[in-house]
Amino acid sequence: MKFAIIKERKNPPDRRVVFSPKDLKQLKNDFPKAELVVEASDIRVFPDADYQKLGLQVSEDVSDADVMFGVKEVPLEALIPNKKYFFFSHTIKKQPYNRKLLKTILDKKIEMYDHETIIKENGARLIGFGRYAGLVGAYNGFRALGLRDGLFNLPKVETLKDLDEVKAELDKIKLPKIKILLTGTGKVALGAKEILDHLKIKQVSDALYLTTDFTEPVYCLADVMEYAKRKDGKVGDKFAFYKDPSGYESNFMPYAKQTDFFIAGHFYGDGAPYLFTKEDAKHPEFKINLIADISCDIDGPVASTIRASTIADPFYGYNPITEQEVAFNSKAAITVMAVDNLPCELPKDASEGFGDMFLKHVIPAFFNNDADGVLERAKMTNKKGQLTERYGYLQDYVDGKK
Repeated sequence: MKFAIIKERKNPPDRRVVFSPKDLKQLKNDFPKAELVVEASDIRVFPDADYQKLGLQVSEDVSDADVMFGVKEVPLEALIPNKKYFFFSHTIKKQPYNRKLLKTILDKKIEMYDHETIIKENGARLIGFGRYAGLVGAYNGFRALGLRDGLFNLPKVETLKDLDEVKAELDKIKLPKIKILLTGTGKVALGAKEILDHLKIKQVSDALYLTTDFTEPVYCLADVMEYAKRKDGKVGDKFAFYKDPSGYESNFMPYAKQTDFFIAGHFYGDGAPYLFTKEDAKHPEFKINLIADISCDIDGPVASTIRASTIADPFYGYNPITEQEVAFNSKAAITVMAVDNLPCELPKDASEGFGDMFLKHVIPAFFNNDADGVLERAKMTNKKGQLTERYGYLQDYVDGKK
């Protein structure tokens, strides 16, 4: 079987890659029967020469490969029929802008494996860039704080070499006395927590956070059962919530009255209650004035996230009274960081981490007859040009009916 690392062709350019040279060499060592080729690229964070130095083939033409590994969506005209493709297709939630992509995948009889569909039996994701989204998102939040309040001037992450340099820049700053709320317990939240802990910000319990004034910066890590509650007043259950959140309502307001800086690192599922609404943000006791919305659900659970921002222009302001966008440093505005492709700012570390996970959880399945069912669960389309049973719910989306 021949595997290809394909060139990223989506604009704006994404410098990440599924396998770093080191990880790809490790793949070859672990599975000698694997044939490997890297499509030449002038934008990848690892130059072609880095692969060639390790004895890996680099070519302008990878069309003879069986399996194509990429990161972002492949342009329709670049999709090669009858191949296996791995990339983020952004179609599993019926995203309207990528309906034509999924239709083309089916028309070209491509076997599609979305990185988001590579999961355990219990549905937990096996691979992803979540940690790096959390790391960069939290850093960007502090960068916004420094610029807005004239406290310090952190450089953009994209100008720094790697995570070590990011943390070295954080070592230079001094934070004011602020209260920080971080929501979530997954990879995104843990990535953000890594930044908070590096800054040696004290973590406190919910009870203390909600009742105490501190003389130093502190943070609270809130799970879903802290910021959501059952409507009937009974004790909530996190796993029941994930299955059916309809019986729950927001319990976020007590935190909003105590928080200066909110880092949204939670996963938001369909039907779950919003954390806070536009009306909530008008409340005179609503204290949050800075939000790093790593989850970035537009017009969703974080009412101030009215659009995604960009790496080039990462911050904007939200005026809760007028419900309009304003300058990020406007008086009485909530400063918002809502970049939706944060790991792109840290391409080297993100690629290395992703490759480690892919090598551990996905590649063995090609050589052990998919013993754990990883490929079977991940396969969205088959070589007959049909959706697999697991993803049959997408048929009306493909047909343009929904």
